[in-house]
Amino acid sequence: MASQDLQGILVALITPFTDGGHTVDDERLEAHIQHMIKAGVHGLVPGGTTGEFTAMTVDERKHLLELCIKHADGKVPVVAGIGALSTKECIDLASHAAKAGATALMVVPPFYDPLNLPQLKDLIAEIHAASAPLPIMYYHIPSATGLPLSPPELASLSAVGVKYLKDTSGNAPAFMELLFGLHDRITAFNGWDSLTFYGLAAGAQGSVWGTTNLIPELSVRLWDALHVRRDLDEGRRLWGLIWPICKFLEEHHYPSAVKTGMELLGKGTGGLRKPFAVLSAGPREELRGLLEGAGLKTV
Repeated sequence: MASQDLQGILVALITPFTDGGHTVDDERLEAHIQHMIKAGVHGLVPGGTTGEFTAMTVDERKHLLELCIKHADGKVPVVAGIGALSTKECIDLASHAAKAGATALMVVPPFYDPLNLPQLKDLIAEIHAASAPLPIMYYHIPSATGLPLSPPELASLSAVGVKYLKDTSGNAPAFMELLFGLHDRITAFNGWDSLTFYGLAAGAQGSVWGTTNLIPELSVRLWDALHVRRDLDEGRRLWGLIWPICKFLEEHHYPSAVKTGMELLGKGTGGLRKPFAVLSAGPREELRGLLEGAGLKTV
């Protein structure tokens, strides 16, 4: 897909599997993507945390991306999740994404042994060289990578091809510095669900948001209220419906909670790959109540 600026609600896609989790379920994936596009989301981000990339083989991840690009059909940008434990595998995924027609890359660094900043820059520079001219979104999730970066350090990644940032640090003051002090060097997207209102009201160019799998219409309405129409009162009203769901998802294993919500909405997901599983009865019913409280119908 031709290069374009990213903006708005980018859904961090689940990966639907066939029952039992054996393979990616193309029919379920296509139906879900079409629902997201019809609801008005502004982009798709497959192969991230919500998409269970750590439970998938490299070939499966490549196939998933190809399917997402096919089903998006140029209607919305597709940002390919790129994360692995070695430079070689990252470059393999990145070069494939460029050839497959992705709009951009979302790069998360190795998440077992933490890198230092010079090593991270070397990694991203090699990924960028293998996938140019695709822009890179750096996925800042220090709870998983063990690499917390300050706002100036994050902005310095622009020198090696990083244009965007998904900030999943949960550090609201640092996010403000990125939005107001460093916006000329890096474009920060909110990536911490329960800070979405905060980020969009402050002027973030968008959110990479897993909750959107469950509430695409509400997500887009929140964006329209805060970013397009500057209607803070309407944004607060909508956020009152959305925030309890975000809080719940953050309190549980995130992909499990999102897929549980999908099942409650009557959308087959194939469950999660072991050792993870959908939520048990108690939390499941709590989530049902939150979804219904937001005006959604459950099964």
